Amino acid sequence: MPVEGGSSSSSASAARHPKQKRKAHSLSIRRTNSTEERPPGALRGDMLEGQDSKLPLSLRNNLLDLFGQIEREFENLYIENIELRREIDSLNERLTGDGQTIEGGDPTKGALKTKGLVLYTLLQCKCLVYPFLTFTSRIVSSFKATTGSRALCQLLKEYVGHRDGIWDLSVTRTQPVVLGTASADHSALLWSIETGKCLLRYAGHAGSVNSIKFHPTEQMALTASGDQTAHIWRYMVQLPAPQPTPDVSVSTTFSCSIQDPRWSWNSLIILEYPGILRGAPCDDDQDSSDREEGEVDGEGPCEVPTVRVATATLKSHQGVVIAADWLVGGRQVVTASWDRAANLYEVETSELVHTLTGHDQELTHCCTHPTQRLVVTSSRDTTFRLWDFRDPSIHSVNVFQGHTDTVTSAVFTVGDNVVSGSDDRTVKVWDLKNMRSPIATIRTDSAVNRISVSANQRIIALPHDNRQVRLFDMSGVRLARLPRSNRMGHRRMVCCSAWNEENQSCNLFTCGFDRQAIGWNINIPALLQEK
Repeated sequence: MPVEGGSSSSSASAARHPKQKRKAHSLSIRRTNSTEERPPGALRGDMLEGQDSKLPLSLRNNLLDLFGQIEREFENLYIENIELRREIDSLNERLTGDGQTIEGGDPTKGALKTKGLVLYTLLQCKCLVYPFLTFTSRIVSSFKATTGSRALCQLLKEYVGHRDGIWDLSVTRTQPVVLGTASADHSALLWSIETGKCLLRYAGHAGSVNSIKFHPTEQMALTASGDQTAHIWRYMVQLPAPQPTPDVSVSTTFSCSIQDPRWSWNSLIILEYPGILRGAPCDDDQDSSDREEGEVDGEGPCEVPTVRVATATLKSHQGVVIAADWLVGGRQVVTASWDRAANLYEVETSELVHTLTGHDQELTHCCTHPTQRLVVTSSRDTTFRLWDFRDPSIHSVNVFQGHTDTVTSAVFTVGDNVVSGSDDRTVKVWDLKNMRSPIATIRTDSAVNRISVSANQRIIALPHDNRQVRLFDMSGVRLARLPRSNRMGHRRMVCCSAWNEENQSCNLFTCGFDRQAIGWNINIPALLQEK
């Protein structure tokens, strides 16, 4: 947690301290001739400048020996470079004397191409001998990717109002298009995507709401909960009218609405410069992730309509219902539970049709195919299973063991593909026609949570435990990473992602354990052009 400074003098002293520390621990390596022989002890004594280092003397001597070797290698490279340049100059003089010229004087063209490439090949060999010398180039490349991602992925809106972490989110498939979030605070909220205002609250569950999915054609939602049930409930919402954009051409001062809870109106300063608005956080302001459970924003769930009674309650599980989804057509739903089983229900009668057993440990997710009667379930037993209900009389089961740790989610794409993510820090793309081996494998630096794939462009969004959200294509090529800083992005684990490609725009929504959902505007043409 950040610690506030006591006084200006102490802060100035603290600001000077790192420089003094770096100066005290700096090492000065004197340039030595490779042909000169000096005693090792004397060399080390000359090369050490700071005597107050906390490193052991043996470790410091080893470091100095390594630095000395690096210096000698670069010295040899320098000498070889000079010799090569002299040889190239002599060859140029010979060719000029014979009446031949080299275009542009470039030694890498024409007859001197081989000679000119000697230095480049030698440098490549040195980079292989000392791979840490190329480390800075990798750091620079990572910074460039982050800068490009800021232009490709821009923050659209933040949705703040839950009192606990958000496990899942989804976008409606019918008009009006709204965002739904499922939270550990025992509630599900519906939001206006454009304004970020909470429109409706569902409070019918007695436990954590772990999943939310919307009916394909009707205004109904399906939620799964830790109270061992899944609920189907209807909603009716009206989107707020868009607010007109204020005219700033007459006056140099202007005002705007701030949705970020880290800023408050009593600390807002409006400067008399065109297009500049600055605010300073109040001392009593709190981060949304650090608020007490009873605190909500001014437009929180307490001030919106609340639905408390479900249209249908599905109660056949003996453990936490971790996920639920609609089958194509919306007449049946499937639920996944920690009791190691998945259930298939009729929506009209709430009757149990099938109990899908076979997993050895708790289920983590379930997903249905958008156009066929197919279901995929994932589990902590490191497998995911494909269930086929296209034949009403029988259903087939296929087991796939492609991961070495918990399979956190497995989803269908619009095509004939399945994408699976795992705690083993890999994401794999499978072809439904040939599931023997993945067609692409994405390796990451953190566990992957509930992934999603865009329907039109087939871009995979990966939410991670380390607060990152990365975008890949179906072949495993990384496209972008969502920006993340102290004022942008999630501050805790990112749990889920969901796409919205309506109205010729592409938005990505993410939610996390920092109690907020975030909407991102993804520039798909620029993203694919960068690829």
